[in-house]
Amino acid sequence: MKRVLITGGSRGIGRELVKKFSREGYAVAFTYKASRDAANELAAEFGAYAIKADSELPEEIERAVALALEHLGGIDILINNAGISSFSLLQELSVEEWQRTLAVNLTAPFIYSKAVIPGMVSEKWGRIINISSIWGLVGSSCEAHYSASKAGLIGLTKALSKELGPSGITVNAIAPGVINTEMNKSLGEDTVRELCDETPLMRCGECEDVAEAALFLASERASFITGDVLNVSGGFVIT
Repeated sequence: MKRVLITGGSRGIGRELVKKFSREGYAVAFTYKASRDAANELAAEFGAYAIKADSELPEEIERAVALALEHLGGIDILINNAGISSFSLLQELSVEEWQRTLAVNLTAPFIYSKAVIPGMVSEKWGRIINISSIWGLVGSSCEAHYSASKAGLIGLTKALSKELGPSGITVNAIAPGVINTEMNKSLGEDTVRELCDETPLMRCGECEDVAEAALFLASERASFITGDVLNVSGGFVIT
């Protein structure tokens, strides 16, 4: 049985990842920051292990990995999903918000990856899957900090795939488009509808679409894919 650690697993895409991997027979641990009730309910329903951890704090990340390793007996697959976003013109963006966004969206995946890599190298097998964004590919107005963090995550993915390939470890990213999540609902109903209409498949994506992509990248079917970015956007962005 393969063992997976999913960050930010209590809501949205992370929640669907926990459900999908649990149903497919993986042993699952996941982190959450504040949604304790939702996390505990999810863990109870799917037999997963919930760990409270703030992705802004390196010491909490290291503690989360230690707990996951203790509970699962090892980590074969890491899915860096936890992320934050906000909207601001660059000239109005504070240094604190810039640093906070990069801490959660880029530095945390670095720390999580660094913590699990020794075990994967020892086993000569592993999967690291980073949840980026189409805005990391093409940029988004009023989201320079978010776009930069997600572009950085893609850069980390590509570089790390070259480092870890000789050890039998694949490293890939997923770039979701407009997905029906709480994060995107904050844009407002009219804006979300317009974005869905601009998508060639004429709908917004579902969290399950992203989870299916991650399930594929974690499987043996994707054993010869590494350093890639899987664009799950319904054609909203074509690269």
